[in-house]
Amino acid sequence: MVLSHFDAAGQAHMVDVTGKAATDRIASAEGHVRMTPATLALVREGRAGKGDVLGIARVAGIMAVKRTADLIPLCHPLPVTKVALELTPDDALPGVRVSATVRCTGRTGVEMEALTAVSVACLTVYDMLKAAERGMEIGGIRVTLKEGGKSGRYSP
Repeated sequence: MVLSHFDAAGQAHMVDVTGKAATDRIASAEGHVRMTPATLALVREGRAGKGDVLGIARVAGIMAVKRTADLIPLCHPLPVTKVALELTPDDALPGVRVSATVRCTGRTGVEMEALTAVSVACLTVYDMLKAAERGMEIGGIRVTLKEGGKSGRYSP
């Protein structure tokens, strides 16, 4: 298997996408923050000391998408056209499920942007609630959809 971020000498480099066609790209990702039912009740009831946990985490995820190329060294800056995040309290987890969808028209995919959105939103939920519970667990972060470009559709 050839990894595109390494040259023939094994040195890391940014992939040259100059010859690729600009196509519509979409990627979705998901993750979760597991917590106790008591901490989840703080979220549901709006009693977290720092404010609206889900609203602030949503904005943090959106902001993170716009900074992905600054955070991940070999990512291309992309002209993102849409970011949507859903943060859903889930009693069965218990915790908050996070999903993100990112779109653009470009020469490379937006998987890293979707993963970054979910990761930062989860970290923000943790930050907002850590005074109530330090043992929360962030997990399950994965790509759930990738579409566009020559490799086509990926959906596990």
